[in-house]
Amino acid sequence: MPTVSTSVIVTRTVEEVFDYLADARNLASWNSGVAAVAADAITPGERAVYRYHYPGRHREHRLVCSVFQPCRRITYRGRRMWSPLGTQTPEFAFRMLPHSRGAFVQLQVTCQLGGGMLLLGPFLGWAWRRDLPEDARRLREALGDHGIMPPPPMPPPPPPSATTGALLAGQARAPAPAGAVPAPPARGLRRAMARVAGQGRIGTGS
Repeated sequence: MPTVSTSVIVTRTVEEVFDYLADARNLASWNSGVAAVAADAITPGERAVYRYHYPGRHREHRLVCSVFQPCRRITYRGRRMWSPLGTQTPEFAFRMLPHSRGAFVQLQVTCQLGGGMLLLGPFLGWAWRRDLPEDARRLREALGDHGIMPPPPMPPPPPPSATTGALLAGQARAPAPAGAVPAPPARGLRRAMARVAGQGRIGTGS
């Protein structure tokens, strides 16, 4: 279950930051884990339900506000998504604290995996460690704060597990068949996996 977090200081009050994050429709403007949110007017609060699209998925899924503590914490949890590779359940959590320059905001992403998706956990974690600092920068800009942040260092790729390493080694030795579609670059790994997953049976679970 990959869990990745980062933090950012925004030159806005905690109240302003919380009000912005409490409207889940704003997530699509800066969060790489949310492609779109339906424009329905939903009253913010715990158990508020939104309709959203996960990147690479064509069907709508439910996004539920599972934690709502004004000016302190807010968490959105997606419904479990099924695919031939297994299942995944994303969760986006935010914590806020007053800061001398505005508000300190912690962003955390957790992805609960099941089935064959467990083998891809290290790579999903690596992708989120790469993308989440960029999401934090975009959140600053969305709130009107255009301060310059030094780019975070690129995290090293995770060591492959024995099973995954054997699969990768076999792919390196075997020549690609004629007409085969080339593998996507590492930068698009998470979205490519979502597209592959979306081709299978998609449903909801508890």
